[in-house]
Amino acid sequence: MSENKTKLTGQSVQSFLDAIEDAQRRADCITISQVMQEATGQPPQMWGESIVGFGKYHYKYDSGREGDSVLVGFSPRKQALTLYIKAGFDEYDALLSKLGKFKMGKGCLYLKTLVGIDLATLKEMIQHSVAYVQEKYPG
Repeated sequence: MSENKTKLTGQSVQSFLDAIEDAQRRADCITISQVMQEATGQPPQMWGESIVGFGKYHYKYDSGREGDSVLVGFSPRKQALTLYIKAGFDEYDALLSKLGKFKMGKGCLYLKTLVGIDLATLKEMIQHSVAYVQEKYPG
């Protein structure tokens, strides 16, 4: 079995966020960090070189593959802010309809900016995602 490439590191989240050159992107990331910390009750930690994560969980698939992953997190990618929020909970589609402008990928939400994004809805999505993952992967 291969090992996860993205692992928890000891890097400084504040240094990472401070190094974001674009002022709007940096401000958006600070806001997302605050929302995720409030929603999870977990402090931010760096995962790999570029993911700010909150909490972690241990997964084990039927295939036998297992490992640790970030509970929720984000990364200020070049094209968009990438939010790692798990889908699968009942309210997901209803919350997405209230969120604002975004794109979706497999296990990710992509936001160009937080302008027009309903932060209360985002926080609720994060809370539901955390509950969903913790129920699916207890312990």
